[in-house]
Amino acid sequence: MTTEVAPQHVLSARRVRLARFGLLATAFAVSACGLVYELALITLGAYLVGNTAKQASIVLAVMVFAMGLGALAAKPLRRWPALAFAAVELALALLGGFSVMLLYAAFSWTDLYSLPLVLVAAAIGLLIGAEIPLLMELLQRIREQAAGAAVADLNAADYLGGLIGGLAFPFVLLPFFGQIQGALLVGAVNAVAGVLLVWILFRADLSKAVKQLLTLVAALTAILLVAAFAYTDKFETAARQALYAAPIVYSEDSQYQQIVMTEAASPFGEQDLRLYLNGDLQFSSVDEYRYHEALVHPAMNGPHENVLVLGGGDGLAVREILRYPDVEHVTLVDLDGAVTDLAQHFDDLVDLNHDSMNDPRVDVVNADAFTWLREQTGTWDTIIVDMPDPDATETAKLYSVEFYGLATDHLNATGRMVVQSGSPYFAPKTFWTIASTLEAAGYEPSPYWVSVPSFGDWGYQLVQANGEAPALGLDTSIGPFQSLTPELMEAAQVFPPDRARMDMEPSTLMHPVILDRVESEWNNY
Repeated sequence: MTTEVAPQHVLSARRVRLARFGLLATAFAVSACGLVYELALITLGAYLVGNTAKQASIVLAVMVFAMGLGALAAKPLRRWPALAFAAVELALALLGGFSVMLLYAAFSWTDLYSLPLVLVAAAIGLLIGAEIPLLMELLQRIREQAAGAAVADLNAADYLGGLIGGLAFPFVLLPFFGQIQGALLVGAVNAVAGVLLVWILFRADLSKAVKQLLTLVAALTAILLVAAFAYTDKFETAARQALYAAPIVYSEDSQYQQIVMTEAASPFGEQDLRLYLNGDLQFSSVDEYRYHEALVHPAMNGPHENVLVLGGGDGLAVREILRYPDVEHVTLVDLDGAVTDLAQHFDDLVDLNHDSMNDPRVDVVNADAFTWLREQTGTWDTIIVDMPDPDATETAKLYSVEFYGLATDHLNATGRMVVQSGSPYFAPKTFWTIASTLEAAGYEPSPYWVSVPSFGDWGYQLVQANGEAPALGLDTSIGPFQSLTPELMEAAQVFPPDRARMDMEPSTLMHPVILDRVESEWNNY
C-alpha cells in the first residue's frame, strides 16, 4: 500500500502564489495609505489657510518630487529589502499618522505652517517613493519574473489601492473619525502591512537581533499611535482654544469646515457670542446687527414676498427678513447642514436669530448654491447673497460672472439682489472686483459700505433685474433700525479718495482672479 504525496514543486508553487498575493495586497494597502496622507494634508491646509487649489498644488508638487528622490534613495537599500521595507513602513506609520496632529499644533501654537507643511510632505513623499522599488525587489525574490510583468503587477495593485484610499478619506475617515484620528488609523495600517509582510514571508532573512529590534520598534509604534488616538480629543480642545482668545462653547469639524463658537464678556459688559468657520469670524453678537441690517434692508425696499437667501446659515439675515409682515416665503440655501442645525438648536444662537430658522415660512436647503440654483425654475423678488469671503476655490465660484448671470434668471422683473462684498478699506481690489464682475453679468451695481467694528468698514453691492443702478432706501415702517437711517444710507454710497472706484478685471469660473486678490490683500492684516 502506498501513500500519494504531492510533488515538492507543486507545494512550492502554491507557496509562491500565496506569497505573491500577500506582497501585492501589501502594495495595495500602502498605496491607499499614501493617498490618504496627501488628501489629509490638502484638506487640513484648506481648513486652516484656505485656497484649496494652492494647498493641493503645494502638497502634490512637493510629495511627487520627494517620491522621485525616495525611489533613488531606495536603490542601495535593495541589499536588505525586507528590513528596509519594514523600516520605511514604521517610519510612515509615525510620520504620516502624526502628520495632521503636528501641523495643527504648529498652526495653533506658532506662526508657522507653510514651512512645516513642506517639510512633512517632503518626508512622507521620500518614504512613499521608496516603497515600490523595495516591493519590486521582494517580488523578484519570491519568484523570478520578467521586469515588465512585475512592474505591471505592482502598478495595478498601487493604482487600485489609490482608488480605495481616495474614496475612504472623504466618505469614511473624515466623517467618522476626523482628520487627526483618521491619519492615525492609516498610520496603523502602514505599520501592520509592513511588519506582517516581513514577519510572515521574510523573517528567515533576518537575524535574531534584527527580529528583536523590529518587534520592539513595532511595539513602540503601536503604543504611540494608540496613545495619540486616545488623546486626540484633549489635544484638539487645547489646540483649538489656543487659536481663540475667548472660551470655546461649541466646536465641530463638519464635512466641509471647522465650526467654532466662542463666548465671553465684551468690554461693554454684554456677552459676546462669536461664530468662526475655518478660523474666519462670521459674526460678533455685539455688532452683527450693523452687518445684517445693512445687508438686508436696502434689498428689501421693494417687492419681497418671496425671498432667497444664499449662505447665511446662522439665521441672522433671515431674522431681519422676517421683520417684514408681508414676507410669505423664505428659502435659505447653505452648504453645511451642521451650521444650519446649529442655528436651529443651539440656544444662544437661537436667541440671537430670534428662532428665525424654525419659522414656518422658512425652508432650509443644504446644498451647493451654484449647483442648486442651476436646477431651479422659479424666481424670487429678493435674493440675499451672504456668502463667506472668496478665499477658497469652493467659494470663489460664488463670486463669478457665471454665478451672477445664473442669479439673473431667478430674479423677478422688479427684483433686487444684494451681495456682501468684503471690506472696501482692507480689501479694495476685492471689493471693486465684485462690482466689475456684477457689471460683466449685466448689472449696474450700487456699492455702499457701513462700519462694523468687529470687521472694520464693510461693503455691499445692490443690483436690480432691469440692469439699472438701484436707489438705496429703507422701509422705515418696520423700524426702528439699530444702525440705519435714510441719511446714513445716502452717505454710505460715498467712498473716500483713497478707496475710490478701481477698474478691475471681472472674476470668472475659468479665471477666478478674485481668489488671488483676497489672499494678497488680507495677508497684510
